[in-house]
Amino acid sequence: MSRDTLNDAMATIKNYEMLGKEDCVIRPSSKLLIEILKIFQKSGYIGDFEVIETVPGGEVRVNMAHKINNCGAVKPRFYTKRNDIMRWEMRYLPSMDFGLLIMSTSKGIMAHKEAKENNTGGTLLAYVY
Repeated sequence: MSRDTLNDAMATIKNYEMLGKEDCVIRPSSKLLIEILKIFQKSGYIGDFEVIETVPGGEVRVNMAHKINNCGAVKPRFYTKRNDIMRWEMRYLPSMDFGLLIMSTSKGIMAHKEAKENNTGGTLLAYVY
């Protein structure tokens, strides 16, 4: 049985946000998930988070900032060129300059705004607004 840890994590964050909870526990964790949470934190969508490795598979405890309207994983993971980022922005985000697309690029995992500045394309992983 395979699991999509990123999709499960986005669903957990969305559910805890809708319930108005202060803390969120995400299991299992992954390096990809931690990098995405760092981007969410830098953008102000979540508060602090703590990685706990004592549990098999690891877990992440996230302090919610109550600023997320919707978030999710992009399935299938589309590849986009630097000139096509706006097309995907219009598809997944409610309006221009509102929300983030998370991308995996050759220069690391970053938000779509940073990818535009760096003139690089990549694979779409998740969105948040």
